[in-house]
Amino acid sequence: MNKSPLLKFIFDRKHIATGEKEAPVELRVTGDYMQIYFDLGVKLTKRQWNQNAAQVVNRPDAAELNLTLEKFLRNVRQVINDMLDEGNVDMKAIRDRLKRKQTGVVSFIDFCDRRSKERKFNLSKDSKERYDRFMKKFVEWGGIEFFPDVTESSIIAFDEWLDMKKMKPYSKWNNYHRFLNSFIIDAVREGLMTRNPYLHVRIKKEKSTGGIGKYLSPEEFQKVKVVELPTESLRKVRDVFVFQTYTCMAYKDLAAFKVSKIVEVKSMKVYVGQRVKTGQTFTVPLLQEALDILEKYHNKLPIITNVKYNEYLKLVAQAAGIEKPISSHWARHTGATLLLNEGGFDMKIVAKILGHSTTRITEQVYAKLLDETVVDEMKKFEEKQKLKKENKDSND
Repeated sequence: MNKSPLLKFIFDRKHIATGEKEAPVELRVTGDYMQIYFDLGVKLTKRQWNQNAAQVVNRPDAAELNLTLEKFLRNVRQVINDMLDEGNVDMKAIRDRLKRKQTGVVSFIDFCDRRSKERKFNLSKDSKERYDRFMKKFVEWGGIEFFPDVTESSIIAFDEWLDMKKMKPYSKWNNYHRFLNSFIIDAVREGLMTRNPYLHVRIKKEKSTGGIGKYLSPEEFQKVKVVELPTESLRKVRDVFVFQTYTCMAYKDLAAFKVSKIVEVKSMKVYVGQRVKTGQTFTVPLLQEALDILEKYHNKLPIITNVKYNEYLKLVAQAAGIEKPISSHWARHTGATLLLNEGGFDMKIVAKILGHSTTRITEQVYAKLLDETVVDEMKKFEEKQKLKKENKDSND
């Protein structure tokens, strides 16, 4: 075909839009007795589209969206003009030619893979594995290949796919959406995309509430300690978790543990270290159960990567009959709550063990747990008072 096709923006082709319900804006290309439609990743309600001007209206991001539409239209026209210069417009080839033009032949997946490799440089093994895990799942899903595929609809589809994999909101955001969002931000900065669809899609993040909910009760911790495990690998993971709980160490500090840093104070062995994350000094008196684990492994803890450690910990919890998604950081929280709630330790002492620079940080994370302990103690006191009254009444 040597004649230039007609281009037109089409809103609500299927007539589903209302004052509340959104419908897509598409670019229609008509020529050679056929029509092809391009999904632009823009969805609007009826009042947000001006049919006469073929523009987005009544939205805070209207100007940004209109620029996106104009750029897409220019790119399609350029593809068609290139075909006209070559002497033939192949309608069926427009889509592929457009994708190559918009991406500089590099697909969005290739872009993410390149950025992932660049970001992994000089990172810890655990951090590198997080990028690898994201790329593996992202490619497995396969819902986004080229830059024009990155739309609000595709982000939602990715989230729904992660839901099908039984992932919790916190895990979905921190292990997958967070990475994808960062790659999209890079692409926008490099001029490969004009907008970030994450700005217009609400992904549930299930915000972390510090230590709340991310700890084992004393009964659950005891189950972990005594459960029979089928493999040596799981038994090692359980021992490391118990040691980590009794020392309240974060994973990175645990991985950096050196027995040479143990000193003796008033006939008790004490570990003095420096937090990898903050450089803050922390001091941990080593309980006998922690020392027994060190002795069992000849003063060298069987540390594995944090990713593998967390995977195995979930199997340990399952074997112990605990339906909680425990991870390495649960040991730190569990140890701290045991000291505060069961041991009655002063906040300043716990802050020193945790390596917090001030007790304010400790209080922010664990204050609610202490509140719950106060409530529990008051309930016990109330029960005792009731029991005393009942005994008094029966004696009278």
